[in-house]
Amino acid sequence: MARGDLILTLLASRLTADIQGQVEALAVQFGLQVKSTQRLADVTQHGSIDCIEHRLMGDKVDMQALRKAALVLSEALQVDVVIQEDTRDHVQPRLVCFDMDSTLIKAEVIDELARRHGVGEEVAEVTERAMRGELDFKASFRERMSKLAGLDESVLAEIAEELPLMEGVERLMVNLKRLGYRTAILSGGFTYFARYLQDRLGFDEIHANELVIENGRVTGEVCEPIVDAERKAELLETIALREGFTLAQTIAVGDGANDLKMLAKAGMGIAFRAKPLVRAQARQAISTQGLDGVLYLMGYRHIDLEG
Repeated sequence: MARGDLILTLLASRLTADIQGQVEALAVQFGLQVKSTQRLADVTQHGSIDCIEHRLMGDKVDMQALRKAALVLSEALQVDVVIQEDTRDHVQPRLVCFDMDSTLIKAEVIDELARRHGVGEEVAEVTERAMRGELDFKASFRERMSKLAGLDESVLAEIAEELPLMEGVERLMVNLKRLGYRTAILSGGFTYFARYLQDRLGFDEIHANELVIENGRVTGEVCEPIVDAERKAELLETIALREGFTLAQTIAVGDGANDLKMLAKAGMGIAFRAKPLVRAQARQAISTQGLDGVLYLMGYRHIDLEG
């Protein structure tokens, strides 16, 4: 049980009176009172997203049960109902860390490499099982890499040029940079592609796995340390400490089981269009909106933002 102030953020392509009524009923069910309400974005004015933020207070709130109920309601209504503790008056986030594949981009790069190499189905099956948390990431990564032995280096450049960006990522990064946040990619994918996104979108730093290339071809070998779930969580903490930030000042965003430890360590851990296991375990989740929805969870209004 917890006592304190909460923030409930409601995001959708359009918020009807019925949706708002069901969310308000959820607050009442858990004994929460509304201290204030503000509309952060209005689809009638801006055309892409509706967002309302309620600041709530209540005694002895069962946070686990509340978040579970919010997730059930989110899925039933096809909206995002996001609960977080209200620390805004004394904690200012400074660092935002992202997974890459299926978070910043709409692809799993290792699957694309495998497809070009003629082993697509074999590798995609292993990737899917790893992201669902059914396989150890390091073991599955080594297995997938071994299947890429002999892939021509020229394929990497072709895939990098074609990487499909996730909806909202460009708007998100423009605003995070403008507002002075430090940004990092913490990926179980490859530095080759993370560097491409860094150059394109302006991330401050990247941490991913290094492809071993000899004589113009991928060897299938793996450089240590592999960036797995533990490594992502360690990197988030290391960067925060190096920059003089507390963990409460960090935000992490990811979609797979490999991101759960990072999401748990961050002050705000957002599962983005994530697998059911990840949505259920993360404290916050966005499933219906683009990546720029993160800005609204941070409390920004549409009029505060560019793009």
